[in-house]
Amino acid sequence: MECVFCKIRDREIPKEFTYEDDEVMVFPDIHPIKPVHFLVVLKKHVEDFLDVEPEDLEKLAKIIKKIVKDKELGDKGYRLGINGGGAQIIEHLHVHLMSPFGKQER
Repeated sequence: MECVFCKIRDREIPKEFTYEDDEVMVFPDIHPIKPVHFLVVLKKHVEDFLDVEPEDLEKLAKIIKKIVKDKELGDKGYRLGINGGGAQIIEHLHVHLMSPFGKQER
């Protein structure tokens, strides 16, 4: 399998993690569109949002909440994005967490 995120998970591609546990990894996007732009990625290979199990979404939500709190993004405005159906560049489910957004953007 030629999945970039699986290669990152398997340490074939070096990456500095913002957060990592047994099931989820978080790291900066290599092409950020905001000053804060993290990718929140399941370590298990799931190609598309339509394939994800509810318990995996719960894991992602838990980690996203942790990152938002730890990085104090709550008052700065943040956006979550999930691409699917072929709109994603890398076919491995991931959530974009970007900040700042909204009236607090600076």
